[in-house]
Amino acid sequence: MIAGHKGEIPFLILTLPFLTGIACALCLLNSNPNFIATLLIALTTLFIGLNLTYNHFKLHKVRWLGGLLIVPLLFLLGWLVTLLHYEKRNDNYFTKQRSNYLVVNISSEPVVKNNMVRFNAEVVGSVNQKNVTKTSGNLLITIKDERALNLFYGQQLLIPSKYTEVEPPYNPGEFNYKAYLANKNIFYQSFLYPGQYKAIDYNKGNRLIAYAVNLRQQLVAKLKRNMHDSTAIAVASTLILGYKADLSNDVLQAYSKTGTIHILSVSGGHVAIIYGLLIYMLAFMNNKRSKLLRSVIIITLIWSYALLTGFSPAVCRAAAMISLVIAGKTYNRYINNLNLLAASAFILLLLNPFLLKDVGFQLSYLAVFGLVIFQPVIYKQLLFKNYMANKLWLFCSVSIAAQLITFPLSAYYFHQFPVYFLVSNLLIILPVTIVMYAGITLLLLPQISWLSAALGYVTEKSILSMNKMLVVIERSPYAGINKIWLTRFEHLLLYAIILFGMYFLYHRKIRWMYAALLCILLFVISIDVKKIKTDKTNSVTFLSLRKHKGIIFKAGNRGLILSDLPSTDKNFAYSVQPCLDSLRIISYKVLPFYGDTSTTYFVKKHGIVWFRNKKLLLLNDSSHIKSIPKTLAFNALYVSDNMHVNDSLARHQQIILDGTNSDTYIKNVMKLNVNNIILKRNKSLTILSN
Repeated sequence: MIAGHKGEIPFLILTLPFLTGIACALCLLNSNPNFIATLLIALTTLFIGLNLTYNHFKLHKVRWLGGLLIVPLLFLLGWLVTLLHYEKRNDNYFTKQRSNYLVVNISSEPVVKNNMVRFNAEVVGSVNQKNVTKTSGNLLITIKDERALNLFYGQQLLIPSKYTEVEPPYNPGEFNYKAYLANKNIFYQSFLYPGQYKAIDYNKGNRLIAYAVNLRQQLVAKLKRNMHDSTAIAVASTLILGYKADLSNDVLQAYSKTGTIHILSVSGGHVAIIYGLLIYMLAFMNNKRSKLLRSVIIITLIWSYALLTGFSPAVCRAAAMISLVIAGKTYNRYINNLNLLAASAFILLLLNPFLLKDVGFQLSYLAVFGLVIFQPVIYKQLLFKNYMANKLWLFCSVSIAAQLITFPLSAYYFHQFPVYFLVSNLLIILPVTIVMYAGITLLLLPQISWLSAALGYVTEKSILSMNKMLVVIERSPYAGINKIWLTRFEHLLLYAIILFGMYFLYHRKIRWMYAALLCILLFVISIDVKKIKTDKTNSVTFLSLRKHKGIIFKAGNRGLILSDLPSTDKNFAYSVQPCLDSLRIISYKVLPFYGDTSTTYFVKKHGIVWFRNKKLLLLNDSSHIKSIPKTLAFNALYVSDNMHVNDSLARHQQIILDGTNSDTYIKNVMKLNVNNIILKRNKSLTILSN
């Protein structure tokens, strides 16, 4: 199923302890790299010494000794490269230097959204009065200024030394943007306005990347000249060049819900299409003398394409694998695909061990693992004599294998499953191929009015047809299963079910089926226990929203939300909806803070709320209550909009202060009662109400 013997997959075996070392280091980033380096050097010295004295000590009698040393060596290597990659521990990290200004180099292509320019920047110096100190570290910079539209990769800026730590998610289910940036070695961000930055130099980035960024911008401009529909242009730019800045959320949602989001992430499939085109174009170079030259040309062009798309992990993985395959075929060597996969992972993680926590990296490698291991097993389950039926089943087995291995992880991270993934993936094969070949031809050829217009027309119509098909599938009944919230235990159980099930199909041994059935039983029990517990739970969640108010009252699988945010607001979708989904609330109603409401489990009158066994007082600018008798007791006071609170009441009641209150107001209230709860820039509060 994996290999005939372990000699076919040495890199896979060696990569496992390396991955384990990286994983441990990511959990213990504050460990001492000097201690790890000392251990690594000691074991390396011992390993070399044993190899030099191999014959003298007759070590061939203890073959296990070499393996025993290689495992901890690779484990420590993974640990050490991770700690060295963690910039925040460096002595010259920019937050450890006193400074008035920072010198930064723009290290990513600036992206414009909502009239704001955002980019990553490398902090190369700190200015303290007249002294300039060399520093390290990365910073996420957002600028709200029309002139910032002219900023570009490699430009050097002088900015004020004003930055804040990237905030963690404050509400249940909210996207962890802090962890996402931490995987890129970014822990701080800066917001700038007109007059707060100054361009002081140019060409400070990598010249090769600068050339690729500039070339990609020119190619995107060429697509815009020869295509008319903005959505088609955005999809073409993303699909062919990996340029996602112009892609709308509606388009992303359509592709995500139909299980075809992978085509918008330039990956192995795109590289394979490029490889196929190059093989066809260079087919005449097939003799012994020209084979090596053809391989060099193909590998160079594939890595040039990888550079053009921004060196995404998926493209680098595919480029590394194809390069090794080409090298093997050139010299007539057999190479196990799983070994190639492990080798490419080892190289990429050696360069950037933080990729191990990147969701795209994980999904990309899992998908290829599924294709290499599971696809042949699935394909052999059905045999068709008809050529077309056999080809159709081949495509289906590829899609099933990739979806099967990535489903637990995608469900764990994204909480959804596209039911019609097989149909949608089959339908997009032809249009995606047409878009890639027509689009690439358009970009490679010089601008010839009639030919460029024709290629642009074909590319645009193919994308629009593909989008229409996906929209139909997205709007079909039961197109997707949403609100899937798995625990880590359930996530691992799903993988156990898949692995045991595939082992049963491959070996046909009943014990593997029993193991899969046992895991299914445990999975169902876990889901049922969780559902019963959820349906019986009543709670009140005070949300932490910037400049907005929000309280969720959960009664089993029903919910009622008091908020000044409408359900159509993007802040509601980002902070409130994920919380509702994570609480397993199926039906809910959004109500404003003003007005009275009465249901079977909730009563609100004049700012006083009765919910199960809890009684709350809501003080805000829409409240009719301006003063409360101090003898009236509440479980909590929820205060918004800097509303005045009676001193006596503040000392005897617990107060919850939301994000609409000013910092000065919060400080004054906290002086009255230090046990009060502040939601502003803090995690939300959930209390049970049974």
